Amino acid sequence: MSSCEHIEQKLKSSSDLGDLTHLEVVDMSDGCGAKFQTVIVSSKFEGLPLLQRHRLVNKVLEEELKVIHAFQMKTLTPEQWEKMKAS
Repeated sequence: MSSCEHIEQKLKSSSDLGDLTHLEVVDMSDGCGAKFQTVIVSSKFEGLPLLQRHRLVNKVLEEELKVIHAFQMKTLTPEQWEKMKAS
């Protein structure tokens, strides 16, 4: 199974996602690596619809998603992230 650290490293090192402004990866499966919840903030998401943002992340984590049971993601632009934090 995958770990939070492994997923974080894959996302941070991906040129497809650019420099991440903020990244949260939480193992929701009590440490077994089957369910993850993420918040991914990148300027690369500017102008992209939600589906294309998710496809970018899925491409980066293609191998990991084969063994993960559930993967939730919030993909936000830096502006959306700031608005979310303020509310």
